[in-house]
This record gives sequence, structure tokens and C-alpha cells, in this order.
Amino acid sequence: MTASSHELYELHRVMTPVLEIAYHRTGERCRESDVPVVLLHGFPYDVRAYDEVARLLAGAGREVLVPYLRGYGPTRFLDEGTMRSGQQAALAQDVVEFMDALGIERAVVAGYDWGGRAACAAAALWPERIHGLVAAGGYTVQDIARAMEPAVPEAERDLWYQYYFHSERGRQGLEQNREELCGLLWRLWSPTWPQAEAAFAASAASLHNPDFVDVAIHSYRHRFGLVEGDPRYRELEDALAGRPFIVAPTMVLVGEENGVIPAADQTGTERFTGPCEVRTLPGVGHNVPQEAPEAFAEAVLSLRC
Repeated sequence: MTASSHELYELHRVMTPVLEIAYHRTGERCRESDVPVVLLHGFPYDVRAYDEVARLLAGAGREVLVPYLRGYGPTRFLDEGTMRSGQQAALAQDVVEFMDALGIERAVVAGYDWGGRAACAAAALWPERIHGLVAAGGYTVQDIARAMEPAVPEAERDLWYQYYFHSERGRQGLEQNREELCGLLWRLWSPTWPQAEAAFAASAASLHNPDFVDVAIHSYRHRFGLVEGDPRYRELEDALAGRPFIVAPTMVLVGEENGVIPAADQTGTERFTGPCEVRTLPGVGHNVPQEAPEAFAEAVLSLRC
């Protein structure tokens, strides 16, 4: 897919109780039994991560929806007074409310990073809505109760940016240097991907959403129990605290060259109680759909649940 071919997507907006979600749509279902595919991006990425995946899926006869997460691109909060939360329950609720707004009863959901967490959490909380799951990085529902337990030093080193965001210095750093900082994260997390710098340039505009910094900072503070969440998601967070099982048929994709999460930590298959297959991707880093679009699309298409 060329750098400009994303213009072939249709850009739409839909209202949920909290957000006006901007999303791209492409493809049509070729069989009545097929369900839509919802592709969810991560931090600090955007929908451009799925350009080639969406093209492949549309070519295979699938309807594809790629929303901008809260705090990214043209997606906007409806009310100035709404907490700019980045907590996992909010992301999961956004997925289901997005489906509700479009009249989608069931979907295949696929994601990585924040998008993978949103997909996992939605599959755990609303199993009747999730037809199948592609989880790059495995089971990523946060264990907030144990978040302050130290990891091994090398893992702690890789999480430096999260600790940076715990401070006001980090907030200001993200605000003032968002492209330099996020571009650095792209390169660190996909160390063997030569296109990382060029690909980042195509996504950088989405990081200038007026809520990006607030949502990101809240996410990285909430997951460590340092700040309260939005009260509207309290019951969902309580449910996620038990790290619930996922029954949906699942494909786990493991990037062997992930610069932030070691390959050995990317599965969590004991939390998937339905059919689950793990596929390891040599030479692939954190941004799985953009680095390995064929493998990502094939994982989605394999979920003929």
C-alpha cells in the first residue's frame, strides 16, 4: 500500500455516550456469516498501522473498521467535563460502545499495545460480543494490584518512559516534545524495522489531538495505582482486577524483536480458555500490524470461529 493509498478509506464519525469516534471503513462482507473486523491501534501509534492489513482483509471479502482511540487523531470527547481517562476499562467500553453505535452485534477484534489491551478487556468483559480475537503481545489486561512489584532490572529499564510519565517533568516532556519522544519510542520498540522513522511521520499528526497528553498520562499513572479512574468505569475495573478469562477463539502474535516487551512475556495463554494459537514472528518488533501486515491479516482470517 502506498503512502497515500489510505485516502481510499472512507472516513466516518459516530457518536457514543462519551466520544465522537472517527474511524476508517473499507471492504464489504462477502458472506452473510462473516462479521466485521475492528482493528485497534496502540500508543503512540494511529490507524496508519493498519493500512496494509485493511487492504488485505478487504481484498479477502471482510468489512474492516479502524477507529482512532480516545485522544488520537480526529476522535473527540463530547463533554469538556469528562475525565480524560486512559484506563483499560475506558478503552474496552469504547470498543463496545463503538460497536453499539454502528449496530454491530458481534465482531472480530484485533489489536496491539493499547489496542490489544482494549481488545482483550472487551473480550473478557463481553464474551457474547467478541467473535474472535487477535492479540499481539498476548493477554494484556493489567494487574494493577501488583503493579508496584519490581520487575528484573532489564525490564525496568525498558519501562523508563512509563516512570517518566509519572512525574510533572514527564507530562511536560510529552507535551513539549511529543513527536521527538514518540518517534524515539517507535525506533526503540521496533529496533530491526528500517521503515520505523518514515512510518512515524505518517502517524505523527494524530498525536496532536488536544486530549492526547491527558489521556496518555492518565493511562500510565492509573495502571500503577497512582491516580483514580473515571468513576463511570469503576465496576468494569473491579471486574478486570480479577484478570478474567477470555473464551473467544484467539490468535496470539509474538514479535521476537519487541523492544519493550520480551517475547517470553507476550503470551499469558493460561488466561485464554477457548481455542488459542500462538504464532511467533521472527524479526518483528512491537508494531506488529505495520511490520508484518500479511501475518496479521492471516491471523484475522484464520478465525473462522
